[in-house]
Amino acid sequence: MIATVARRLGVFALSLVGASLAIFIICQALPGDPARILLGDGASAEQIAAKAHELGTDRPAIVRYLTWVAGMLRGDFGTSYASGVAVSGLIGPTLPVTGALAGFSLLVSVVIALPFGMLAALRRRRWEGVAVSAVAQVGMAIPAFWAGILLSILFGVVWRVLPPNGYIPLTTDPIGWARSLALPVLALALVQAAVLVRYVRSAFIDVLSEDYYRTARAVGWSRWGALLRHGVRNASLSLVTVLGLQLASILVGAIVIEQVFVLPGLGSLLLTYVRQKDVMVIQGVVMLLVLAVLLINALVEVSYVLIDPRLRTAER
Repeated sequence: MIATVARRLGVFALSLVGASLAIFIICQALPGDPARILLGDGASAEQIAAKAHELGTDRPAIVRYLTWVAGMLRGDFGTSYASGVAVSGLIGPTLPVTGALAGFSLLVSVVIALPFGMLAALRRRRWEGVAVSAVAQVGMAIPAFWAGILLSILFGVVWRVLPPNGYIPLTTDPIGWARSLALPVLALALVQAAVLVRYVRSAFIDVLSEDYYRTARAVGWSRWGALLRHGVRNASLSLVTVLGLQLASILVGAIVIEQVFVLPGLGSLLLTYVRQKDVMVIQGVVMLLVLAVLLINALVEVSYVLIDPRLRTAER
Protein backbone atom coordinates (compact mmCIF):
# COMPACT_ATOMS: atom_id res chain seq x y z
CA MET A 1 0.00 0.00 0.00
CA ILE A 2 2.85 2.39 0.82
CA ALA A 3 4.40 1.72 -2.58
CA THR A 4 1.08 2.48 -4.28
CA VAL A 5 0.67 5.75 -2.41
CA ALA A 6 4.26 6.76 -3.18
CA ARG A 7 3.78 5.94 -6.85
CA ARG A 8 0.55 7.92 -7.03
CA LEU A 9 2.20 10.90 -5.31
CA GLY A 10 5.06 10.75 -7.80
CA VAL A 11 2.63 10.85 -10.72
CA PHE A 12 0.79 13.71 -8.99
CA ALA A 13 4.01 15.72 -8.64
CA LEU A 14 5.01 15.18 -12.28
CA SER A 15 1.52 16.10 -13.46
CA LEU A 16 1.65 19.26 -11.37
CA VAL A 17 4.97 20.31 -12.91
CA GLY A 18 3.67 19.62 -16.41
CA ALA A 19 0.45 21.52 -15.73
CA SER A 20 2.31 24.54 -14.34
CA LEU A 21 4.55 24.67 -17.43
CA ALA A 22 1.55 24.40 -19.79
CA ILE A 23 -0.37 27.11 -17.91
CA PHE A 24 2.63 29.45 -17.96
CA ILE A 25 3.27 28.97 -21.68
CA ILE A 26 -0.38 29.49 -22.62
CA CYS A 27 -0.76 32.58 -20.42
CA GLN A 28 2.43 34.11 -21.78
CA ALA A 29 1.18 33.53 -25.32
CA LEU A 30 -1.96 35.59 -24.71
CA PRO A 31 -2.08 38.68 -26.94
CA GLY A 32 -1.26 42.05 -25.45
CA ASP A 33 1.67 43.50 -23.52
CA PRO A 34 0.76 43.98 -19.82
CA ALA A 35 2.82 47.17 -19.61
CA ARG A 36 1.15 48.68 -22.69
CA ILE A 37 -2.31 47.62 -21.47
CA LEU A 38 -1.76 49.29 -18.10
CA LEU A 39 -0.32 52.53 -19.49
CA GLY A 40 -2.63 52.81 -22.49
CA ASP A 41 -1.93 53.44 -26.16
CA GLY A 42 -0.67 56.98 -25.50
CA ALA A 43 2.37 55.84 -23.51
CA SER A 44 5.83 56.31 -24.96
CA ALA A 45 8.26 53.50 -25.63
CA GLU A 46 10.40 54.60 -22.67
CA GLN A 47 7.43 54.53 -20.32
CA ILE A 48 6.41 51.07 -21.54
CA ALA A 49 9.96 49.77 -21.13
CA ALA A 50 10.18 51.20 -17.59
CA LYS A 51 6.81 49.65 -16.68
CA ALA A 52 7.83 46.28 -18.14
CA HIS A 53 10.99 46.39 -16.03
CA GLU A 54 8.92 47.23 -12.96
CA LEU A 55 6.55 44.32 -13.61
CA GLY A 56 9.41 41.97 -14.49
CA THR A 57 7.97 41.07 -17.89
CA ASP A 58 11.22 42.02 -19.63
CA ARG A 59 13.07 39.12 -18.00
CA PRO A 60 13.62 35.83 -19.87
CA ALA A 61 10.65 33.47 -19.85
CA ILE A 62 12.52 30.71 -18.01
CA VAL A 63 13.43 33.15 -15.22
CA ARG A 64 9.82 34.29 -14.90
CA TYR A 65 8.61 30.69 -14.81
CA LEU A 66 11.08 29.57 -12.16
CA THR A 67 10.34 32.68 -10.08
CA TRP A 68 6.60 31.97 -10.30
CA VAL A 69 7.00 28.30 -9.32
CA ALA A 70 9.37 29.14 -6.46
CA GLY A 71 6.89 31.69 -5.18
CA MET A 72 4.01 29.20 -5.32
CA LEU A 73 6.00 26.75 -3.21
CA ARG A 74 6.03 29.47 -0.54
CA GLY A 75 2.33 30.27 -1.05
CA ASP A 76 3.13 33.40 -3.09
CA PHE A 77 1.35 33.48 -6.47
CA GLY A 78 2.88 36.80 -7.46
CA THR A 79 1.43 40.30 -7.66
CA SER A 80 -1.46 41.45 -9.80
CA TYR A 81 -0.36 43.69 -12.67
CA ALA A 82 -3.60 45.67 -12.63
CA SER A 83 -4.18 46.25 -8.91
CA GLY A 84 -0.71 45.75 -7.42
CA VAL A 85 -2.22 43.43 -4.80
CA ALA A 86 -0.77 40.01 -4.00
CA VAL A 87 -2.58 37.33 -6.01
CA SER A 88 -2.87 35.16 -2.90
CA GLY A 89 -4.61 38.07 -1.20
CA LEU A 90 -7.13 38.23 -4.03
CA ILE A 91 -7.67 34.47 -4.06
CA GLY A 92 -8.01 34.02 -0.29
CA PRO A 93 -11.45 35.64 0.21
CA THR A 94 -12.90 33.72 -2.76
CA LEU A 95 -11.94 30.24 -1.54
CA PRO A 96 -14.70 29.91 1.11
CA VAL A 97 -17.32 30.86 -1.50
CA THR A 98 -16.18 28.44 -4.20
CA GLY A 99 -15.31 25.74 -1.65
CA ALA A 100 -18.73 25.87 -0.03
CA LEU A 101 -20.48 25.94 -3.41
CA ALA A 102 -18.53 22.95 -4.77
CA GLY A 103 -18.61 20.92 -1.56
CA PHE A 104 -22.31 21.29 -0.87
CA SER A 105 -23.16 20.74 -4.54
CA LEU A 106 -21.29 17.43 -4.54
CA LEU A 107 -22.94 16.36 -1.28
CA VAL A 108 -26.45 17.22 -2.48
CA SER A 109 -25.86 15.53 -5.85
CA VAL A 110 -24.77 12.32 -4.10
CA VAL A 111 -27.74 12.44 -1.72
CA ILE A 112 -30.07 12.77 -4.71
CA ALA A 113 -28.31 10.37 -7.09
CA LEU A 114 -27.62 7.42 -4.79
CA PRO A 115 -31.20 6.47 -3.85
CA PHE A 116 -32.63 7.33 -7.27
CA GLY A 117 -29.84 5.46 -9.05
CA MET A 118 -30.48 2.39 -6.88
CA LEU A 119 -34.20 2.70 -7.56
CA ALA A 120 -33.54 2.93 -11.30
CA ALA A 121 -31.44 -0.25 -11.08
CA LEU A 122 -33.89 -2.27 -8.99
CA ARG A 123 -36.95 -1.12 -10.97
CA ARG A 124 -35.31 -0.86 -14.37
CA ARG A 125 -38.06 -2.91 -16.04
CA ARG A 126 -40.91 -1.03 -14.34
CA TRP A 127 -42.26 2.45 -14.79
CA GLU A 128 -40.43 3.87 -11.74
CA GLY A 129 -37.02 2.95 -13.12
CA VAL A 130 -37.89 4.15 -16.61
CA ALA A 131 -39.15 7.46 -15.21
CA VAL A 132 -35.97 8.03 -13.18
CA SER A 133 -33.79 7.25 -16.20
CA ALA A 134 -35.84 9.57 -18.42
CA VAL A 135 -35.65 12.46 -15.94
CA ALA A 136 -31.90 11.91 -15.55
CA GLN A 137 -31.47 11.95 -19.32
CA VAL A 138 -33.31 15.26 -19.55
CA GLY A 139 -31.31 16.67 -16.64
CA MET A 140 -28.03 15.78 -18.36
CA ALA A 141 -29.07 17.93 -21.33
CA ILE A 142 -29.73 21.03 -19.21
CA PRO A 143 -26.76 23.40 -18.80
CA ALA A 144 -26.02 24.43 -15.23
CA PHE A 145 -26.35 28.14 -16.00
CA TRP A 146 -29.81 27.60 -17.50
CA ALA A 147 -30.92 25.65 -14.44
CA GLY A 148 -29.56 28.48 -12.33
CA ILE A 149 -31.50 31.11 -14.27
CA LEU A 150 -34.75 29.10 -14.01
CA LEU A 151 -34.33 28.55 -10.27
CA SER A 152 -33.47 32.20 -9.74
CA ILE A 153 -36.60 33.31 -11.59
CA LEU A 154 -38.91 30.81 -9.88
CA PHE A 155 -37.68 30.93 -6.29
CA GLY A 156 -36.23 34.44 -6.25
CA VAL A 157 -38.50 36.51 -8.48
CA VAL A 158 -41.85 34.69 -8.78
CA TRP A 159 -42.19 32.99 -5.37
CA ARG A 160 -39.68 35.19 -3.48
CA VAL A 161 -38.70 32.49 -1.01
CA LEU A 162 -34.93 32.72 -1.63
CA PRO A 163 -32.64 35.54 -2.80
CA PRO A 164 -32.22 35.43 -6.60
CA ASN A 165 -28.56 36.48 -6.41
CA GLY A 166 -25.95 38.02 -4.15
CA TYR A 167 -23.84 36.63 -1.33
CA ILE A 168 -23.81 37.11 2.45
CA PRO A 169 -20.66 35.98 4.31
CA LEU A 170 -21.05 33.27 6.92
CA THR A 171 -19.51 35.46 9.63
CA THR A 172 -22.04 38.23 8.95
CA ASP A 173 -25.27 36.20 8.93
CA PRO A 174 -25.19 32.36 8.96
CA ILE A 175 -28.85 32.08 7.94
CA GLY A 176 -28.42 34.64 5.18
CA TRP A 177 -25.29 32.79 4.04
CA ALA A 178 -27.21 29.53 3.77
CA ARG A 179 -30.06 31.23 1.91
CA SER A 180 -27.68 32.92 -0.55
CA LEU A 181 -26.03 29.57 -1.38
CA ALA A 182 -29.22 27.50 -1.56
CA LEU A 183 -30.12 28.22 -5.19
CA PRO A 184 -26.56 28.07 -6.59
CA VAL A 185 -25.94 24.76 -4.84
CA LEU A 186 -29.25 23.34 -6.03
CA ALA A 187 -28.67 24.46 -9.63
CA LEU A 188 -25.24 22.86 -9.76
CA ALA A 189 -26.26 19.75 -7.80
CA LEU A 190 -29.33 18.92 -9.89
CA VAL A 191 -27.35 18.88 -13.13
CA GLN A 192 -24.53 16.83 -11.62
CA ALA A 193 -27.00 14.46 -9.94
CA ALA A 194 -28.60 13.73 -13.31
CA VAL A 195 -25.22 12.59 -14.62
CA LEU A 196 -24.42 10.66 -11.46
CA VAL A 197 -27.75 8.78 -11.48
CA ARG A 198 -26.78 7.09 -14.73
CA TYR A 199 -23.48 5.84 -13.30
CA VAL A 200 -25.08 4.71 -10.03
CA ARG A 201 -27.73 2.81 -12.01
CA SER A 202 -25.10 1.05 -14.14
CA ALA A 203 -22.94 0.18 -11.13
CA PHE A 204 -25.82 -1.37 -9.22
CA ILE A 205 -27.15 -3.26 -12.24
CA ASP A 206 -23.76 -4.98 -12.34
CA VAL A 207 -24.11 -5.80 -8.63
CA LEU A 208 -27.53 -7.40 -9.20
CA SER A 209 -25.95 -10.02 -11.45
CA GLU A 210 -23.23 -11.01 -8.97
CA ASP A 211 -23.26 -14.28 -7.02
CA TYR A 212 -22.95 -12.61 -3.62
CA TYR A 213 -26.14 -10.62 -4.25
CA ARG A 214 -28.06 -13.71 -5.32
CA THR A 215 -26.73 -15.58 -2.28
CA ALA A 216 -27.88 -12.82 0.04
CA ARG A 217 -31.32 -12.94 -1.54
CA ALA A 218 -31.40 -16.71 -1.21
CA VAL A 219 -30.75 -16.60 2.55
CA GLY A 220 -33.64 -14.22 3.12
CA TRP A 221 -32.35 -10.68 2.59
CA SER A 222 -34.77 -8.25 0.95
CA ARG A 223 -33.78 -6.68 -2.37
CA TRP A 224 -33.02 -3.31 -0.77
CA GLY A 225 -31.34 -4.90 2.22
CA ALA A 226 -29.06 -7.07 0.10
CA LEU A 227 -28.20 -4.13 -2.13
CA LEU A 228 -27.36 -1.87 0.80
CA ARG A 229 -25.45 -4.55 2.71
CA HIS A 230 -23.43 -6.05 -0.11
CA GLY A 231 -23.83 -3.76 -3.10
CA VAL A 232 -22.73 -0.34 -1.89
CA ARG A 233 -19.13 -1.29 -1.14
CA ASN A 234 -18.74 -3.37 -4.27
CA ALA A 235 -20.18 -0.60 -6.44
CA SER A 236 -18.20 2.09 -4.65
CA LEU A 237 -15.00 1.50 -6.66
CA SER A 238 -16.57 2.70 -9.89
CA LEU A 239 -18.59 5.34 -8.09
CA VAL A 240 -15.47 6.86 -6.49
CA THR A 241 -14.00 7.35 -9.96
CA VAL A 242 -17.16 9.09 -11.11
CA LEU A 243 -17.26 11.26 -7.98
CA GLY A 244 -13.72 12.41 -8.67
CA LEU A 245 -14.67 13.39 -12.20
CA GLN A 246 -17.88 15.00 -10.95
CA LEU A 247 -16.05 17.18 -8.45
CA ALA A 248 -13.77 18.39 -11.21
CA SER A 249 -16.87 19.19 -13.30
CA ILE A 250 -18.44 20.96 -10.34
CA LEU A 251 -15.37 23.19 -9.95
CA VAL A 252 -15.63 24.16 -13.61
CA GLY A 253 -19.42 24.59 -13.38
CA ALA A 254 -19.01 26.77 -10.30
CA ILE A 255 -17.30 29.42 -12.45
CA VAL A 256 -20.46 29.83 -14.52
CA ILE A 257 -22.86 29.54 -11.58
CA GLU A 258 -20.98 32.26 -9.70
CA GLN A 259 -21.65 34.60 -12.60
CA VAL A 260 -25.36 33.73 -12.69
CA PHE A 261 -25.85 34.33 -8.96
CA VAL A 262 -23.23 37.10 -8.56
CA LEU A 263 -21.10 35.16 -6.07
CA PRO A 264 -17.61 36.53 -5.26
CA GLY A 265 -15.82 33.23 -5.83
CA LEU A 266 -12.83 32.03 -7.83
CA GLY A 267 -14.81 32.04 -11.07
CA SER A 268 -15.83 35.68 -10.71
CA LEU A 269 -12.26 36.63 -9.83
CA LEU A 270 -10.91 34.78 -12.85
CA LEU A 271 -13.32 36.34 -15.34
CA THR A 272 -12.78 39.81 -13.88
CA TYR A 273 -9.03 39.66 -14.43
CA VAL A 274 -9.35 37.90 -17.79
CA ARG A 275 -11.13 41.02 -19.01
CA GLN A 276 -8.17 43.06 -17.71
CA LYS A 277 -5.67 40.57 -19.22
CA ASP A 278 -3.89 40.29 -15.87
CA VAL A 279 -1.67 37.29 -16.55
CA MET A 280 -0.48 36.82 -12.96
CA VAL A 281 -3.99 36.48 -11.56
CA ILE A 282 -5.08 34.23 -14.44
CA GLN A 283 -2.06 31.96 -13.89
CA GLY A 284 -2.65 31.80 -10.15
CA VAL A 285 -6.35 30.98 -10.31
CA VAL A 286 -6.02 28.41 -13.11
CA MET A 287 -3.08 26.77 -11.33
CA LEU A 288 -5.12 26.53 -8.14
CA LEU A 289 -8.03 24.91 -10.00
CA VAL A 290 -5.67 22.45 -11.72
CA LEU A 291 -4.08 21.66 -8.36
CA ALA A 292 -7.51 20.88 -6.92
CA VAL A 293 -8.39 18.59 -9.85
CA LEU A 294 -5.06 16.74 -9.72
CA LEU A 295 -5.31 16.36 -5.96
CA ILE A 296 -8.82 14.94 -6.30
CA ASN A 297 -7.61 12.43 -8.90
CA ALA A 298 -4.69 11.41 -6.67
CA LEU A 299 -7.01 10.88 -3.70
CA VAL A 300 -9.38 8.84 -5.87
CA GLU A 301 -6.56 6.56 -7.00
CA VAL A 302 -5.31 6.08 -3.42
CA SER A 303 -8.84 5.37 -2.24
CA TYR A 304 -9.01 2.41 -4.66
CA VAL A 305 -6.52 0.58 -2.47
CA LEU A 306 -8.47 1.39 0.68
CA ILE A 307 -11.78 0.24 -0.79
CA ASP A 308 -10.68 -2.89 -2.66
CA PRO A 309 -8.58 -5.35 -0.59
CA ARG A 310 -7.70 -7.23 -3.79
CA LEU A 311 -5.47 -4.36 -4.88
CA ARG A 312 -3.55 -4.51 -1.61
CA THR A 313 -3.12 -8.26 -2.02
CA ALA A 314 -1.94 -7.91 -5.62
CA GLU A 315 1.01 -5.77 -4.51
CA ARG A 316 2.47 -8.42 -2.20
